Amino acid sequence: MKGNKNKKNYLLDGINRGIERGINRRINNSACKSSYGIFSRRAVIYLIVLYSGNVFSAEAASDEALLEQYKQLLMEQQKQFEIQKKMLTQQGQQIDELKSRLDAMSQTPPRRNLPSGPVGQKPPQMPEEVSPPEIARLSDNVGGVLTKKGKLILEPAIEYSFNSNNRVFLDAFTFLPALAVGLIDIREIKRHSTFASLTTRYGMTERLELEFKLPYVYRSDSQRSRPISIGVGDDEIFNASGHGIGDLEFSARYQLNNGNDGWPIFIGNVTVTLPTGSSPYDVEYVMSTPGAVFPTELPTGSGYLSIQPSITALYPTDPGVFFGNLSYSYSAETDESVGKVNPGDAIGMSFGLGFSLNERSSFSLGYSHKHVFETKVDGANLKGSVLDIGQLSIGYSLRLSEKTNVNLSLGIGTTEDAQDVRLSLRVPMSIL
Repeated sequence: MKGNKNKKNYLLDGINRGIERGINRRINNSACKSSYGIFSRRAVIYLIVLYSGNVFSAEAASDEALLEQYKQLLMEQQKQFEIQKKMLTQQGQQIDELKSRLDAMSQTPPRRNLPSGPVGQKPPQMPEEVSPPEIARLSDNVGGVLTKKGKLILEPAIEYSFNSNNRVFLDAFTFLPALAVGLIDIREIKRHSTFASLTTRYGMTERLELEFKLPYVYRSDSQRSRPISIGVGDDEIFNASGHGIGDLEFSARYQLNNGNDGWPIFIGNVTVTLPTGSSPYDVEYVMSTPGAVFPTELPTGSGYLSIQPSITALYPTDPGVFFGNLSYSYSAETDESVGKVNPGDAIGMSFGLGFSLNERSSFSLGYSHKHVFETKVDGANLKGSVLDIGQLSIGYSLRLSEKTNVNLSLGIGTTEDAQDVRLSLRVPMSIL
């Protein structure tokens, strides 16, 4: 019995030493320093406890059964180590893959052989639209740029003109160069006219602009008359005035070309004037002295329909802009109490130069001339109805803001039929 116990003890000591050596090899492995090493230590403790229990029951079991149990425990422990080894191997592969990715990201990508110049041909450029340059406005058809598409411009304006002249009216028969029988009337006429208007302009397209103008007119005349050859030596002063809505105007302007290749910019204009104001043929007259006739009130309109087509040329030469305008005015025939009146048509021209003083202001200088043909009454020419109206114009433009400008122009008459002076103030404002 004692020999069996010694044999068993020797066998158990050998197994125990084998287990300890295996455990120590696993513990010394660097991979087993992780959480899986902790799991292995717990398994060893479990085996030791189980082993201790088996020692107590070894006497009741046979030697073969005890050895079989230890073999099974060792096989299970080996399986656990194999599983841990595979898991550590997979984690090592993942770590290596992440490390290679980081190394690839940190490295500078290789430079490619790129061409030094552009490849292929440059697409052809479309000619850019050239807008008319902005200059100080001298008249309705000269000056300013066309309104952009979708934009609405509101332009209040006020204009004042003054004209004075001396006229000799002869209603007599002349027998000799120094002998006249009848009325000789010498008159001094001073005429003041004020026009307040509200104009709206709308850009239909980038090249087409429409305009509507509503004027209000106030006029006053002062005439001093001295009839001679009838025994009257005192001067007669006669004042007359008139006010009300003037003639409505509708205008359209179209840019004909883009101004490329050194060409000037051409703009076609057409203005239609409707006789909405009071007609001069409806004005009543009174006679103060025999042969001296004066109007009781002044008209606010022309009394006839007119259509005026024109063409404007603008030639930019930085910082100046040359401009010119040619126009023809057609006057429609009217049926009045004096008969069929055919107002004379008119042709006109203007030219000048506008240049920019700085980014906000510009200056214009121009001259205009209009020739009015004779008026016909019942087919007969009305003598003395031919007019030549010449005027020198000076204009200034100031940009108050991105949406508001101020235009001031001065006109000085150069012919007898022209107004002595004309002042015009326009304030175009963009409201859309």
